[in-house]
Amino acid sequence: MNQRSSAASDPGRGAEGAEPDYRFTLANERTFLAWIRTALALIAGAVAVLHLVPLDWTPGVRLAIGLALAGLAVVITVYAPLRWIRVQRAMRMERPLPLSPLPMILAVGVALVCLAVLFGNYWP
Repeated sequence: MNQRSSAASDPGRGAEGAEPDYRFTLANERTFLAWIRTALALIAGAVAVLHLVPLDWTPGVRLAIGLALAGLAVVITVYAPLRWIRVQRAMRMERPLPLSPLPMILAVGVALVCLAVLFGNYWP
């Protein structure tokens, strides 16, 4: 298989640049999979809040927290593959790795959900 046809079949692999050390490529893939696991955990949390955990919350509070968790999961699921591709291309071109807004998005989102859960017990 020549370089052009293999580059076309793998979005993270451009026709330009040098093949990065396989350990870095595998680390990038592990990071991608960690983001996907995080999204799955957020979905599990949303299902738990909406259907499984017996909380004395109003339906609106429960729905807001469940939707917030599901929304975070969607954002991570959409952005994780884009981040993987950007990092893979940067490694091929021997450029600095791009910064990602994902950790900050997740931290702020989870903090807001935690606050809503804490105050949710006191809302009428």
